[in-house]
Amino acid sequence: MNTKNLVFVALFSSIMGVLGLIPPIALSITPVPITLQSLGVMLAGGLLGSRLGALSQLIFLLIVGVGAPLLAGGRGGFGVFVGPSAGYLLGYIVGAFVIGYLIERLREVSIIKVLCINIIGGIFVVYVFGIIVQAFVMDISIWQTMKVSVAFLPGDCIKAIIAAILVTKLHRSLKHIITPALKSGKYTKAG
Repeated sequence: MNTKNLVFVALFSSIMGVLGLIPPIALSITPVPITLQSLGVMLAGGLLGSRLGALSQLIFLLIVGVGAPLLAGGRGGFGVFVGPSAGYLLGYIVGAFVIGYLIERLREVSIIKVLCINIIGGIFVVYVFGIIVQAFVMDISIWQTMKVSVAFLPGDCIKAIIAAILVTKLHRSLKHIITPALKSGKYTKAG
């Protein structure tokens, strides 16, 4: 991994931390808060690609795991990985990978295509991990957890739209940096 890759991975790990500083919205029906950090997952996968996007999320979660209070609401430490939010957090890694993987295979990046990919990787994949783990930790049925998770959909759809617009615009304006990454799955010098 070259220096440029390390910088981009560190940048997106930092962006996740900054998004965690924005106060979460607590819901009375679930202990899992609404945060802006899922927007960071979509941006990381969409701009860094599968490998680097997932790596940025892994590094962010390792930093959280050692105690940095970078999750929304100032949460951090190993305990977050055994609570109701644990599956959503682990889903960040897989979600960023899936988003990056699918975008790397596009011939042309458009808002609609990226939006669909964000819904698949940034919402569906993250929800699968989140719902399964939340149901297990809270000892409730998957069905009950799915019903509660519907409350997150409107906000996550708005975040998917915002990420799709940003990713598409940045792909167009930073073609010399982004395009090689999409073709090879990593950042290289544009030739």
